Amino acid sequence: MSFTTAALTGAAPSRWAAGAWGRVPALRAVQALATGLHAAFIFFACFAFSDASPYDLVAIPTIVLWLALGIRLHRGAVPLVLLLLVYLAAIGIALVPYLNEPLSVTWTVQLAYLTVTCIFFAMLYADDTRGRIEVALKAYTASCVLSAALGIVGYLQLLGIEDLFYKYGRASGTFQDPNVFGSFLTLGALYLIHGLLSGSTRWPLLSLTSLVVVMAGIFLSFSRGSWGGTVIAVAVMIGALYATSRSHALRRRIVTLGLVTVGFGAVALAGLLSIDSVAETFRTRAAVTQDYDEGETGRFGNQIRGMGMMLEEPLGLGPLRWRQIFNLEPHNSYIGSFANGGWLAGATFIALVAATAFVGFRLMLRPSPYRAYAQIVFPALLMFFLQALQIDVEKWRHVYMMLGMVWALEAARLRTLHPSLTLPFPRRIAGHPGAASRAGTGGPREGMLGGGHESFGKVGS
Repeated sequence: MSFTTAALTGAAPSRWAAGAWGRVPALRAVQALATGLHAAFIFFACFAFSDASPYDLVAIPTIVLWLALGIRLHRGAVPLVLLLLVYLAAIGIALVPYLNEPLSVTWTVQLAYLTVTCIFFAMLYADDTRGRIEVALKAYTASCVLSAALGIVGYLQLLGIEDLFYKYGRASGTFQDPNVFGSFLTLGALYLIHGLLSGSTRWPLLSLTSLVVVMAGIFLSFSRGSWGGTVIAVAVMIGALYATSRSHALRRRIVTLGLVTVGFGAVALAGLLSIDSVAETFRTRAAVTQDYDEGETGRFGNQIRGMGMMLEEPLGLGPLRWRQIFNLEPHNSYIGSFANGGWLAGATFIALVAATAFVGFRLMLRPSPYRAYAQIVFPALLMFFLQALQIDVEKWRHVYMMLGMVWALEAARLRTLHPSLTLPFPRRIAGHPGAASRAGTGGPREGMLGGGHESFGKVGS
């Protein structure tokens, strides 16, 4: 029976004749899909068994859909975009003599892809900032808990499968390299710690349990950079939270919980080191240098020889050429930037780090609706900037995500002060959540300036 016939005869029309999707606004359904893809995009960052991962498969539809929904590039993020494009252009120029080398070309293409994702994140989180970053941090923390749990299972060899979630006698989780695994977990740890310290987590017991799992994963990675970087990142976050809090009760809470955590951590560390295999690996990994660091052909010897070569090569050695010359990665992203793209790329990389550090510290310390988010994300990114002195981080997907987040927070902060700071393209689709206000702050609950956890809303799991 047709809908028209049913209306004339007085009979009730069938559900499908009336339109099963008639009550579902199309745009709302598309937005829900976009949010789901966004959460999956972030969550899949932990799957890094190979160069290609589910993260990369979800990237293209996620980016295309959000661009179609009308995310914009705001002027506060333009310095990031310019620096990234200059860096990429310098790498491209250095690539020209080596276009016949597949590894160099592939490396450069991957770098261009990661640059696109970074710019996408800077655009995405600049609008509806709280809602979108909250989704991202929850998805990222969930991926950290999963990867850490699998790393612990692998380290204990509970599955009896050789090298699964376990490499070189160290937990590796869902990563190829234990060093990347340990460092990846730091942002999740910061998110959970911030929620517990500020009292803003909805489920403290779940957050505490998740934090124990994540911290155990970091320890069992036996990565010196991850250990030191996590300690520094936590200290920076807690210091910023303490310094910017107007609440004496919160400050007492921070000090009390901090002392309790240190005490429990010391007891847990002593317990772990009582296990012979753990103690032996710890002693080996805690050494200042490893075998591959020393000697003329070791990491440091190669760096000294390579820096001398680069003084004579303004355009650099070419993308990924260091590995082919020295049979070892530079293990230093600052030196690597000069090697891969010459003086221009090296100077741009340093400028990018310096500019982001300036913006990040300002975001953490100045009152704004986004300060608490900056206190979580920027210390993790700062850790990677420091780790870049002893490892190659320029191809780590999550570093580009955090870099885009920090500059998106800066763009959002500037627009609360100067609502006109928005580039006029592309135009928004009417009714999109990001169009809730001219300032792009995601509606009235983000329209007030505030500081610390008082203006943060939800945090923690």
